Amino acid sequence: MESSLPVTTSKSERRSKSKNVQNTSKSSILMAFLSCIAWLYVAGRLWQDAESRMLLANLLKKNSAQRPKVPTVEDKLTVLGCKELERRIVEAEMELTLAKSQGYLKNRLQQSGLSSGKKLLAVIGVYTGFGTRLRRNIIRGSWMSKADALSKLEEGGIIVRFVIGRSPNRGDSLDRNIDEENRTTKDFLILDRHEEAEEELPKKAKNFFSTAVQMWEADFYVKVDDTIDLNFDGLIELLQSRHGQDSDYIGCMKSGEVIAEEGRPWYEPEWWKFGDQKSYFRHAADPVFILSKKLAQYINVNSASLKAYAHEDVSVGSWMLGLQATYIDDSRLCCSYSGQDKVC
Repeated sequence: MESSLPVTTSKSERRSKSKNVQNTSKSSILMAFLSCIAWLYVAGRLWQDAESRMLLANLLKKNSAQRPKVPTVEDKLTVLGCKELERRIVEAEMELTLAKSQGYLKNRLQQSGLSSGKKLLAVIGVYTGFGTRLRRNIIRGSWMSKADALSKLEEGGIIVRFVIGRSPNRGDSLDRNIDEENRTTKDFLILDRHEEAEEELPKKAKNFFSTAVQMWEADFYVKVDDTIDLNFDGLIELLQSRHGQDSDYIGCMKSGEVIAEEGRPWYEPEWWKFGDQKSYFRHAADPVFILSKKLAQYINVNSASLKAYAHEDVSVGSWMLGLQATYIDDSRLCCSYSGQDKVC
């Protein structure tokens, strides 16, 4: 058997191994150093990025406070100049109201020939519409049957006109037909600023009384529907009996529970102002009612601020509530009245 002998290393081999260990140690130190440098670089960049994000966040927060807010409708109107225009309109309405109260407009109308300046007993406005020419002809065939009937009535102190507004489509065939009819009959009071529609009747009342007061000076101003058979002589007799009364509000007065008419249900969006949903305050019924000059002038002066409700007669009645008006409940003006002296 061969015996194992101890292996001896030479000096050169020992030196080689020592040199390899040293090289490995240097490489490890170098790698560790480079890792530290890389870590410091990455950490610095991260810190720098964090600072940058913080700076940007602060800038955004600061700028967001200074940025203009989303423009509202008011802002847009201001930019467009509409707010200034609205202010001018309000000022013009105030100046117009002042001019009316001082009688300036009435004087101007008299100078321009729209008013005769003669003191009249009454101005009678017969409400009519675009599709009711047949009714107008029936009325013309009764107490306006003669060609010179209007002029004779005016000589007697009575102005009678069919009252109508304009079509929603201004200048269409409806307007042209009325203009043509008026050129023939000359018996219309055309309210150019009023749009003729069922729901606009309360505004029609304001327009009628305001226009009539400015055009003619009379003791009374009468609203009549073209749907009723008017006893003209009876109406004149009633007016003459009240001559000299400057605060009269005359009509078929009603109040309390409201009974809906067939096809025209009772409805008032602002019923809560009246107390409940079933009753109205005291007012003259719709088909015919009369205002004295003083009350009609009040509507003329304050027309811009008077509230219009769903129904014309209720609207006029609400305007009378705060005035020193004398309420005259005359059964002759009640269309359901069966007496021989009834007006309608």
